[in-house]
Amino acid sequence: MDNFKHNLNMPGYMTDSLGRPITNDTNTLTVGENGPAVLEDVRFIDKMAHFDRERTPERVVHAKGAGAYGVFKPYQSMSKYTSADFLQSPCKQTDVFVRFSTVIGGRGSADTVRDPRGFAVKFYTDHGIYDLVGNDIPVFFISDAIKFPDVIHSLKPSPDTNLRDSERFWDFVSLSPEATHMITWLYSDRGTIKDYRHVDGFGVNTFVWVNARGERRYVKYHWKTQQGIETITRQEAEYLAGADPDIAVRLLYEAIERGDYPKYELCVQLMTEEEASHQSFNILDDTKVWSERDFPLIRVGMMTLNRNPKSFFAEVEQSAFCPANIVPGIEFSNDKMLQGRVFSYLDTQRYRIGTNFAQLPVNRPKFMPENNQRDGEMTYVFNPSPINYSPNSLANNRPEVSQIKTPKPVCAQGSVEAHPVIPPDYFTQAGERYRGMTEKEKNTLADNIAVELKLCRHDIIKRVLSYFEAADKDFALRVSAAMRPRCK
Repeated sequence: MDNFKHNLNMPGYMTDSLGRPITNDTNTLTVGENGPAVLEDVRFIDKMAHFDRERTPERVVHAKGAGAYGVFKPYQSMSKYTSADFLQSPCKQTDVFVRFSTVIGGRGSADTVRDPRGFAVKFYTDHGIYDLVGNDIPVFFISDAIKFPDVIHSLKPSPDTNLRDSERFWDFVSLSPEATHMITWLYSDRGTIKDYRHVDGFGVNTFVWVNARGERRYVKYHWKTQQGIETITRQEAEYLAGADPDIAVRLLYEAIERGDYPKYELCVQLMTEEEASHQSFNILDDTKVWSERDFPLIRVGMMTLNRNPKSFFAEVEQSAFCPANIVPGIEFSNDKMLQGRVFSYLDTQRYRIGTNFAQLPVNRPKFMPENNQRDGEMTYVFNPSPINYSPNSLANNRPEVSQIKTPKPVCAQGSVEAHPVIPPDYFTQAGERYRGMTEKEKNTLADNIAVELKLCRHDIIKRVLSYFEAADKDFALRVSAAMRPRCK
């Protein structure tokens, strides 16, 4: 080994961490064009597993946040659509823990910076933990989880200077036309807030609800703040970043402490597989929204946050949310972002707070788990049985598997390839959102973009403006005008 010397010359093409050539870095392997992702996609796992471990012990994303406990109560039984235990009766009340967060900044960053906000809800149901992990904006930058490390890297400080550089982000956007819709949200005043009580929440991913008869429907989640949506301007956000950088954390804590409990109504959009097949866009694409005119919101229930944590570190910092945590009656769709998050989040939590992170009180299910898992770092809630395998006769074959009825499995077929999301319509919904804005909102959007974009290289500006023009010509013209120096 002493005689072995690394060849430090670059091979001239992209490779994984073991030097193996990568021929496609933008699409995960799926079964067919819209099928599920496959575990054998070692390119994706190598990329995502490395990304999950880039920071310790701070979260790579969503590092700064605030949390609160509360309760959720449905208005009526949703048994027509799902067999999920906590949605079966209006008499059923389920405890919850919610964590709000910014996405990009570290633990010491300001609450008011332009950023999506995490909106993650942990339900302590009778059938285990259900985590609904989303944001305060209904869409995302990308459609495929394999690009998640890239978009976050472009937003994080540059690795050479450790300084944020907006040109890096706009360079990524200029080569990722699917991000155009997200830009219309993030660079409006919805991207700058000062109070978590005044934001909506969205699941962003598409899940599946299954009822007792095995009938499946696609579902999109919406949390509607009962306090009303409030945003702030870029100028106020910059002022508060210096004057009161923890304002969102503070306002949430103080409101609950004085008994002014925040409320959020859970609504869903539902779509059958037949309806999905007739849409002009891919309903599993996270850069898209579903029309509320065609798929109206169904009111499900109310969540009330009524208790502050006693220890910020133990309960907020150590809270672990994973989209993989689902319960009977709720399933994953073939949403490519969701399929990637199912792996990534669990992998991140095991790395960040240990193999037994589910034993921490804030993450612990309502009932003591019973399985054959033993040991691992930080084991302090343990099963005393010496029989830790199955099948067995020494413990009468316990623990027995659940007798809860499982729905009919979904058939997946097709070639295993790195398929892009289809159809690739990047601009229609971005244009529709832009045209739905008031004149003031359009000017604000253009100004918020222009202050960053005008500092970028010409070719980056040209590509970004071409996307805005594809969405709406006035959008591009307005941003171009906002970038021109004003005469005094």
